[in-house]
Amino acid sequence: MNIGGSMTQVLVIEDSSQIGHARRTAQQLAEKHDFDSTDAGRVALVATELASNILKHATHGELHLRVLPREKSAGIEMIAIDRARGFDLQACLADGFSTGGTQGIGLGAVSRQTEVFDVYADSRGTVLLTRLYPRQDKTADRRVGISQHSLHNDPACGDVWHLAFDGPRISALVIDGLGHGEEAERAARAGEKTFALAPFASPVLALQEMHLAMVGTRGGAMAIAQFDAGNDALKFVGIGNIGACLIAADKSRGLASHPGIVGGQYRKAQAFDYAQVNGQLLIMYSDGLQSRWNLQDYPGLVHRHPAVIAAILHRDFCRGRDDVTVLVIALEAAHA
Repeated sequence: MNIGGSMTQVLVIEDSSQIGHARRTAQQLAEKHDFDSTDAGRVALVATELASNILKHATHGELHLRVLPREKSAGIEMIAIDRARGFDLQACLADGFSTGGTQGIGLGAVSRQTEVFDVYADSRGTVLLTRLYPRQDKTADRRVGISQHSLHNDPACGDVWHLAFDGPRISALVIDGLGHGEEAERAARAGEKTFALAPFASPVLALQEMHLAMVGTRGGAMAIAQFDAGNDALKFVGIGNIGACLIAADKSRGLASHPGIVGGQYRKAQAFDYAQVNGQLLIMYSDGLQSRWNLQDYPGLVHRHPAVIAAILHRDFCRGRDDVTVLVIALEAAHA
């Protein structure tokens, strides 16, 4: 299965009137992707509670919406993000805890309305993740998180990500077209289109084919990571400044890239092999994200859902002067 990248939709929550807008936006997104009235109603309920919760505890925050493509359907991801202190998670999880202006169903009830519910809160703020799928869709959730945003909310994004799944194997691509805007997106899309034709080909060969496809465009930085749970191994090749690392609970290691521009000039690339990676996190990110971050500064975060990790890294380390993509994958044999 191939999943092409799309940007995160950001709804600013700083006024009670925006609760209704968040509810309608989320419900319409669900209906557009074939949620029936009952399931779309669940999405609307959760969006209302998340937006209300932001206002009560933080007075200002964001609700991030994504569509989660599946083989036979799609899911809806909603992440509430704030920078508030003093979030009382246990109180909020209690049924009947009012968030102000709502029925006060509590996040405990919200968690039962969702297929995926996770939260991380510390003095820097709170990130609360929900994912909802149609109730008849029994496919397991993929432990993958993506946060992607264009510079100044431009409809064109020079960053592109792509994921392919084949049994126990995952192939992940991140491209950052030079600059930003339409020409950067055109360069990145040319590479992605070629990658999608054979995502599990030798990564060096795939890189060569993508290079040819991107000649005549601005070109860009690129990285491919291929994980095989059966062999407990990861293969990685990168050109340019796509950051990548493998993170375990007690250590992390950066993945080496080569200098150059795909579609422009680069020296012969080499793929690197990494063994015994099951249970670790793979994080890939464009240079719209600062590189000086350390998950160990966030106690317990490494064990949270990858979507929570991606959202926190974007919240705390986005440079704010380029498109930005953060892709987090839990490397698990469970994907088999």
